[in-house]
Amino acid sequence: MENNVFISHEHAKHICDKMQYGEAKFSERIKLSIRLAWCKLTRTYSKKNSRLTSSIKEAEMNCLKDAEREKLQRQFEKERRKL
Repeated sequence: MENNVFISHEHAKHICDKMQYGEAKFSERIKLSIRLAWCKLTRTYSKKNSRLTSSIKEAEMNCLKDAEREKLQRQFEKERRKL
């Protein structure tokens, strides 16, 4: 059960994930801060989430360009129709 200030661990995780993408509202950030002050489990989740975000930002990922992805999709569809 949740009230206006104290949130569940699951809700805190959801807000933490939203913060990762810059989508958390001010009121959600406040509620998460309160939860982080007393909940070790939520703090651990938040730290791991932050490390994951940092790792992803630092990774040098070579993704397919749109044209390459479309070509691969067409090839896939062509092969699928043969089955």
